[in-house]
Amino acid sequence: MFDVKKELDDLPDLLEQTTGLATEWLARLPSRRAGPAASASELRAALGRVLGDYGVPSGDVVRDFARSVEPGLVASPGARYFGFVIGGSLPAGLAADWLASAWDQNGFLYASSPAVAVTEEIVASWVLDLLGLPCDASVGFVTGCQMANFTALAAARHEVLRRVGWDVEADGLAGAPRITLVAGEEAHATLFVALRMLGLGEKNTILVPADEQGRMSPKALREALRDVSGPLILSLQAGNLNTGSFDPCGELIPIAREKGAWVHVDGAFGLWGVLLPELARHTTGLELADSWATDAHKWLNVPYDSGIVMVRNAGAHRRAMMVRAPLLSQGDDVRDPSNWVPESSRRGRVFPLYCALRSLGREGLRDMVARNCAQARLFASLLGEDPRIKILNDVVLNQVLVAFIPDEGLDRDEFTRRVIAAVQREGTCWAGGNVWKGRAVMRISVSNWSTSEDDIRLSAAAIRRVLCDELDRPER
Repeated sequence: MFDVKKELDDLPDLLEQTTGLATEWLARLPSRRAGPAASASELRAALGRVLGDYGVPSGDVVRDFARSVEPGLVASPGARYFGFVIGGSLPAGLAADWLASAWDQNGFLYASSPAVAVTEEIVASWVLDLLGLPCDASVGFVTGCQMANFTALAAARHEVLRRVGWDVEADGLAGAPRITLVAGEEAHATLFVALRMLGLGEKNTILVPADEQGRMSPKALREALRDVSGPLILSLQAGNLNTGSFDPCGELIPIAREKGAWVHVDGAFGLWGVLLPELARHTTGLELADSWATDAHKWLNVPYDSGIVMVRNAGAHRRAMMVRAPLLSQGDDVRDPSNWVPESSRRGRVFPLYCALRSLGREGLRDMVARNCAQARLFASLLGEDPRIKILNDVVLNQVLVAFIPDEGLDRDEFTRRVIAAVQREGTCWAGGNVWKGRAVMRISVSNWSTSEDDIRLSAAAIRRVLCDELDRPER
């Protein structure tokens, strides 16, 4: 039977044991393979249990779980993991995340956790200042950029319909004036998921052509908007998923403003490029938008479950999100976190952000972003020395697009995919595959605080070595 008294008495020992397991995992990160060591069937065999009628002591459960699941873990917090723009967890952020779980705060209302509410106020002011955004913009702390985009577009939906006399929160979308949605042809897939969830429909989006680096064309935008009238939302991109490029906001936003558009910027990782003066020609104009979205677990390097949405029109943001119920009324002198996000029950995800930002400071954050960008350029340079490797993008940020050139007679895309799979099996580093302009590519994303130049050189050498092995191997 589950013994409450014994569980409480054993809790200090359980936490000490768990600290040891976590410390052991982190200590092995530099030397372990970057990808998983077990297949799905092996993990099912290790984890599969019939849930018994009676419980197992917590210490045994946690120890057995850690041992069984470890082969399926990915070294994504490690210095040589270059997949999916995943940052590691800064030490201060990781420690604060442990505390967030121990404190077990519900960041719903000020009343449910004054600590969460006030910490959100402080971090919101820091983020707006760092990004050069209006100090009176509203900020919500969500699960990631998917929900940040959703929240921003909900505020946009509210405002563009309000301007034509329609209350979408009260009356819904049935019978509402049609909203025209415009995005670049290289927009991230999560944008369209948000549109589906908001009832706006992904097929209703006008896709504007982009150039060879994935940047929306101002000329093409003007043409796309020529005959558009009525409620209008334009979504731009800061940091293309593949190339890291920026839509030229300084040129695009004034065009959209002529049509009265709400302009949103999806800046999952690229938004932090505004910290670097050398990127000014790419980031100029971002501050002119109406809303912005970013992932904190990417370039801010905090644990997962952390995204940020910022909205210039705080009233539109609040009206799109707030929960209405008499018991929730808190007055105007405190900030209720739930007024700015889709969730009610939510953990204190802002605690790791507060501690990570304080541990870095302005210069530390700027240096981390600059260092990762320089490492991406080094990665591209080292790989580009091999004539059988082609770098397909201008490395302006932290993304490197790679294609591998096969011997005559081999399919180009199949060979690139084969090399990617072999690199992942070899384990020195991990990079994923994608398709860019109809061509299979390896996508390298450098965004970890602990990555060193040595890690880049070691990884580039491993990729080139694997390429040689694949060229020497008969076609499979």
